[in-house]
Amino acid sequence: MKTALSIKTAIRLPLIGLAAAWLLFMIAAYSQLLVQRTVYLDDGTSVYPDPRFQLEIYLFFFGITAFALAALAGQKLALRIRTESDSGLAISAHRLNNLGVVLSLVAGAIFAVASFFGAWGSNNPSDDPVGLRLLNVYVPIILATALVVFVILAAFVFRKDAPDIPAGEKDEDRKKLQRAIGLAYASPIIGTAIAIIFGLVVYDVTRTGLDVWIWVIIQTLIAVSIITGTRFAAQARSSKPLPVKERRIGLAAVKLNLVLAIVFGAVVTLMAFTMGFQAISSLEVFPDWRENMTAVEQQAKIIAPSISWFVRLMLPALVLLALAAFGIYRTTTSRHADKD
Repeated sequence: MKTALSIKTAIRLPLIGLAAAWLLFMIAAYSQLLVQRTVYLDDGTSVYPDPRFQLEIYLFFFGITAFALAALAGQKLALRIRTESDSGLAISAHRLNNLGVVLSLVAGAIFAVASFFGAWGSNNPSDDPVGLRLLNVYVPIILATALVVFVILAAFVFRKDAPDIPAGEKDEDRKKLQRAIGLAYASPIIGTAIAIIFGLVVYDVTRTGLDVWIWVIIQTLIAVSIITGTRFAAQARSSKPLPVKERRIGLAAVKLNLVLAIVFGAVVTLMAFTMGFQAISSLEVFPDWRENMTAVEQQAKIIAPSISWFVRLMLPALVLLALAAFGIYRTTTSRHADKD
C-alpha cells in the first residue's frame, strides 16, 4: 500500500511542476504588460523606457526550473521504488518523469537561445547600465546552462539507484563510465553557452551587428564542443546489449493508447499555455482610431483583471491544464491497475 502511494506521488510530481510552470509563466506574461513601452511622438522621435531589471525573464526561468526539479524528484522516487520492488506502474512513473525531464531540458535550451537573440532586439540597449545588462542577459543564459547541465547529470549520469545499470561492475569502471557519459552530455551544452556569451560580449563591446568572422568563431566553438562530446560518448558506448524482452499479447494496444495519451496531454497542455497567454494579452487594449489622434493617445492601455475576464478567458485555460494533468495521471495509473 505504501509503495503504491509512493508510485502515485512520483506520477503526480511532474504534473505539479507543470502547474507551477504554467502559473509562473502567466505571472511573467502579465508583468510584461505593466512595463513602460517605447512612445513614438508626432514629430517622429522615440522616447525609450528607462532601463529596468527584467523580472519576467527570471519568472520564466523559475517556471522551467520548477518543472525540471519536480520531474527530477519524481524520477528519483520512481527509481528508488524500482530498486526496492519493480513493477509495471513504477516503470510507467519512471518513464513519465523521464519525459518530463527531457521536456524541461528542451525548454531550458530554448530559453537560453531566446535570451541570446532577444538581447539583440532590445530597445536602445546602449543606455543599459553594465550591471543591468549582466542581470538581464548574461546571468539568465548562465543559469539556464547550469540548470540543463545539472538536470542531465543528475537524471541520467550520476545516479546509483538505476535498475538498468548491470550489477557487479567495478566502482572504478563505473566512475570512468559516468565521467565519460557526463562529459558527453555536458560538453556540447557548455560549449554552445560559451559561444553564445562570446557573441554577446562582442556585440555589447562593438555595438554593431556581428561580423561574419565572429559567426565563424561562434560556429567553430559549437562544432568543437559537439565533436568533444561525441568523443566522450564513443568512450562511454556500452558493448553489452540489453536482453530481448518477451512479447506479450495486447502490448501493441496498450502502447497505442499510451501514445494517444501522450499526444492528448501535449496538445491540451499547449492549448492551456496558449489560451492563458491570450487571456493575459487581452488585458492590453488599444483605443479605437479616430482622426487627429496624437501618438500618445494611440498607446495601448492596460485594464485590470476582472471576474468576467477570468471566467471567459482564463478559466478555460485552467480547466484545460487540469484536464491534461488528470488525463495523464489516470492513463498512467490505469495501464497497470489490474496488475499492481
